[in-house]
Amino acid sequence: MNIEALLKARQAWRTFNDNHPKFYPFLNALFERGIQEGTVVDVTVSYPDGSTVKTNLAVKESDLMLLEVLKSLRSSRED
Repeated sequence: MNIEALLKARQAWRTFNDNHPKFYPFLNALFERGIQEGTVVDVTVSYPDGSTVKTNLAVKESDLMLLEVLKSLRSSRED
């Protein structure tokens, strides 16, 4: 395991949280409510020139395993 890379990632996450303080509470709200099969996730990226890229996905049962892994990472962070 590359400790230096983990430390850099940890610092980058702290900086990201400082720059975007509403993002982590947003993720917490998602995990608290839960995401179920059939939930639709919409993502829009807006560029400075006004153009956008949009997509969405309907959560499948197989996607829920990834969400459980992320949830376990979150709970290990809070310990």
